[in-house]
Amino acid sequence: MSSDLGFILITTVTAFLSYSTNALLHSGSASHGVSPRDYYLTTDAHWFNQTLDHYSPHDHRKFRQRYYEYLDNFRAPDGPVFMIICGEGPCSGIAKDYMSEALNVKLNRSSDNPWFFFGVSYPGALSAWFRLKFPHLTCGSLASSAVVHAVYDFSAFDQQIAESAGQECKDALQETNKLLEIGLKVNRKAVKALFNATELHVDADFLYLTADAAVMAFQYGNSDKLCVPLVEAKENGGDLVETYSKYVRDHCMKVWGLHVRPYNRKHLRNTVITAESTYRIWWFQVCTELAYFQVAPANNSVRSQQINTEYHLDLCKSLFGKGTYPDVDATNMYYGGHKIAATKIIFTNGSQDPWRHASKQTSSPELPSYIMDCHNCGHGTDLRGCPQSPMVIEGKSNNCSSPDVVNKVRQQMVEHIDLWLSECRGSTRSSK
Repeated sequence: MSSDLGFILITTVTAFLSYSTNALLHSGSASHGVSPRDYYLTTDAHWFNQTLDHYSPHDHRKFRQRYYEYLDNFRAPDGPVFMIICGEGPCSGIAKDYMSEALNVKLNRSSDNPWFFFGVSYPGALSAWFRLKFPHLTCGSLASSAVVHAVYDFSAFDQQIAESAGQECKDALQETNKLLEIGLKVNRKAVKALFNATELHVDADFLYLTADAAVMAFQYGNSDKLCVPLVEAKENGGDLVETYSKYVRDHCMKVWGLHVRPYNRKHLRNTVITAESTYRIWWFQVCTELAYFQVAPANNSVRSQQINTEYHLDLCKSLFGKGTYPDVDATNMYYGGHKIAATKIIFTNGSQDPWRHASKQTSSPELPSYIMDCHNCGHGTDLRGCPQSPMVIEGKSNNCSSPDVVNKVRQQMVEHIDLWLSECRGSTRSSK
């Protein structure tokens, strides 16, 4: 790619929604001793007054919305604008990920600034939906691990986890789940204490936490952290529950930022707006529009059978009242789901990411879709690299088990962006 860079990077904050699971992260929970300047091109925040309610002509209230801009490589006045939609973790600046470092597209531009949208996970869906609804305002979108298809009973989620785990690790996880359920009946307080989760009074909420902990390993390309010690314990007659709890405490909580409070119903019922309100906001979207109910499959499940449809509906009722129900059909009808009727959107997914089954995986010339197939290719691998977590920005393919696979997809991404920006420029010129 050319080093003659001519773009501006802007990133803006959306509602803080995690797409790993409920495992939302707090700022600074996993700093790893690295300063912000090592992770970000800029951390200088800007603010503007945003309309609070875009659907009411009578509501003129505003709120202060934060954004970041990186202008070092911008070629005034006609360079492209790359809009990054934040999400899945605290938005503290413009990350030094692959997109910001390498999307260097050389074009002979005219007067207007072409816009291109980017997002990972739920923001990936937002970038796709923005292109769908406002094609005249953007030249295209990159929808990385974009969950554009609302799913009611998302059993394919755990089926992917079982497949990614492999037979030995899957067997160890299933046995661990059985032991956890038995342990809860014998001494629930002692079992929950092993996971620093005594505040979770509903057993099913605790089992959701333990299921999410396993999900984090596969979704973010860290399966060895879970599977190696668990399989070893099973083969040597070790304590599976203790081994699993150590993984949860040492990796999920200390390193990856997993917290117990998002699983605490008492906490989720709190309607006072705080920095932690994002937990409740996410569940409201789940309970009214998107579902993504991660239910245990009838067979081959790696989570407790207590995590079923009734569990999710009961949780929605507990948080938001009777009659709360996710209308996934309406959501998919409005946005198109897997059949999104848009053009010039790049869809990318990692082979080990369970969320890819809510993304668009069939490819066409106008909606190219790529699967990065490698042992640790997970959520947002094209931009973040492997392995990683929402709190750790990597952005390189060096740590992927098949770096050539990731780099090939990245090259294809750039080629599409180059082409679509060129076409956008040509369209603007011809309309004048």
